[in-house]
Amino acid sequence: MNPAKRVDAVKPSATLRISAIAKQLAKEGKDVVDMSVGEPDFKTPQRIIDAAYRAMNEGKIFYTPTKGIPELLNAIAEKMRKENAVPATADNVIVTPGAKYAIFEAMMCLIEDGDEVILLDPSWVSYEACVLMAGGKPIWVPHSEGFCDAPIEEFISSKTKMIVINTPSNPLGVVYDREFLKKVSDLAVDKNLLVMSDEIYEKIIFEGNHYSLAGFDGMFERTITINGFSKTYSMTGWRLGYAVAPKWIIEKMNVMQSHSVSHPTSFVQYAALEALKMDESFIKQMVSEFKARRDMIMKKLDELGIKYAPPKGAFYIFMNVGRDGDKFCEEFLKREFVALTPGSAFGVAFKNWVRLSYATSRERISEFLKRLERYIS
Repeated sequence: MNPAKRVDAVKPSATLRISAIAKQLAKEGKDVVDMSVGEPDFKTPQRIIDAAYRAMNEGKIFYTPTKGIPELLNAIAEKMRKENAVPATADNVIVTPGAKYAIFEAMMCLIEDGDEVILLDPSWVSYEACVLMAGGKPIWVPHSEGFCDAPIEEFISSKTKMIVINTPSNPLGVVYDREFLKKVSDLAVDKNLLVMSDEIYEKIIFEGNHYSLAGFDGMFERTITINGFSKTYSMTGWRLGYAVAPKWIIEKMNVMQSHSVSHPTSFVQYAALEALKMDESFIKQMVSEFKARRDMIMKKLDELGIKYAPPKGAFYIFMNVGRDGDKFCEEFLKREFVALTPGSAFGVAFKNWVRLSYATSRERISEFLKRLERYIS
């Protein structure tokens, strides 16, 4: 018997081999420095934890409406109007068990067999998998030099259905400027395309500004904005994300959600509601620390003559190691016990690059830099 084609089309992540080696080395007692994990290393703010605990004690532990509790839907819509210049109402919002599920759900509702979906190369690992499982065809568009632009217009065909944009970018750390996003919006309007705008790192920016594509002229009715609480509030394990989109798309996603996960965890939704009520002091402290870590790494990479994409947001650096990234990551891990992610995990054009995450302490970063210098010298 054979598995379904939709699953068979998805290959194991290139990170799995590195992860398995890292776990085995750690099990053997080696001091492994993990620079591969894409999650903030800060504790979730106590106020959010208390809100979840309070909700449980108040009996808010039962089924909720499929697309989320009304209070949270309204709060997200208000956030989108005030912060992102997106004219959303509660009808335009669905809350999901993680932003990743919002992406998967939207792809499954919108992409059909043979539809082409434009992905910027490199992009986050799961976009391609979601496109393939939906029956679509990923079309990789390489970035121009400097990683601030990409010739998307050259790759649009009669089969193109959607463009996926992630700003700030994983794995690049690039924050796309208004000019590039305006080009994307113009193409989408002119060619009648959908756009998925993944904005999960919107608050983690060191240089530049965040712009939501759904706020551009003519874009609200063709944009699916993806966001969540994992990165901004250090809530990765809580699994809560959301999508903001035209009402007809949300209605289709709601149907799929009702027959799959039912709804996000009840008390986590109340925790998220509390998160949206907080001031940004926690976020500012976290971003300040990430910037200090980034600056540490950039200084050393400059000294070592290693080129990298401009890391203006998120908490990643995408660097050119000058040789096959898969082999580099495996050998670096075995010799120096440092886990990085090969560039091949994120696309097709940057196989000599690797991604490092600085969502770890300055002490561990310092140790990583020492081992990197020793390894390449």
